[in-house]
Amino acid sequence: MIVVVTPNPAVDVTYRVARQRIGETQRVVDVVRRPGGKGLNVNRVLAAVGTGTHAVLPLGGAPGTWVADELDAIGIAHTDVALDEDTRTTVTVVDDVAHPTMFGEPGPAVTSDEWGRVTEAVRHLCRAPGTTALVVSGSLPPGTDPTVLADWIDAARDAGVPSIVDCAADALLAAASAGATVCKPNREELLAATGSADERSGALALLERGAGLVVVSRGAHGIAAHTRAGVVAEPAVPGVRGNPTGAGDAATAGLVTALVDRGIAPEPVLRAALRSAAAFGAAAVLRPVAGEVDPEDVRRFTRASGRAPQPAGSREHDHDHDHHHRTGSTP
Repeated sequence: MIVVVTPNPAVDVTYRVARQRIGETQRVVDVVRRPGGKGLNVNRVLAAVGTGTHAVLPLGGAPGTWVADELDAIGIAHTDVALDEDTRTTVTVVDDVAHPTMFGEPGPAVTSDEWGRVTEAVRHLCRAPGTTALVVSGSLPPGTDPTVLADWIDAARDAGVPSIVDCAADALLAAASAGATVCKPNREELLAATGSADERSGALALLERGAGLVVVSRGAHGIAAHTRAGVVAEPAVPGVRGNPTGAGDAATAGLVTALVDRGIAPEPVLRAALRSAAAFGAAAVLRPVAGEVDPEDVRRFTRASGRAPQPAGSREHDHDHDHHHRTGSTP
């Protein structure tokens, strides 16, 4: 079982339109509503390929109740921490031409007592028999002390399971300082958080803080794993077109799947993990909404790599999407 924390879940609404046009009234041709937030996307992708997961979520109000009910309906195990404020909503507008446009509410203010209950749930689940990893994915709600991540990473370490953190800004720095097994920013997030001029310097800054491994999404240029000794890189899966929303979350799922099986070294293991991340990310691009992959697409991209199991070289189309998705402390 992989425990996945979504610090700022949402009711995710996806509008499909014929063509996005700013400043014009547009007819929505299709609407999809799903439990959202980057961590929940990871949950759903892992579930799609048969990996057991358990979601940990701070949820509030009627929107939070809706999210919990929907997770029950699709069979994802979850532990919820009740909030005084309502869970947020995000809206993504997609068409067949332009990059998706995402509007993310900032999310509720979460009290220190509420975060304490989240930490209790994480600690309990990390110690549960069969737990193999902790994933923390998504930005923190407004006003949250980023050092809360240290409590979750410590819980994983105490239980002897790896921690994989896909966060941005101060949360990324806090995760590295707490000794996360893997920090997984995209390149833009890495440079913004560390103030570095280039990817290698930024990755080294996180490693110096205490991260065990830094995996950087490079958009259409693929994905790379940084250790103190050097860099292992894989190219993007070529020729993939579709909806990039959530591709990075699928890549996180592919990465953790490979790392749980093999650890984070040596180099052949890292290459396999990167190929896995890329295959999952590319498969997600082919799906209409975030949090989906077709296992056959994952297998197809794995075979196309011409290498051993657990593929990848990610087409991380979500590079820009993640930037928008996290601006203002969203998901």
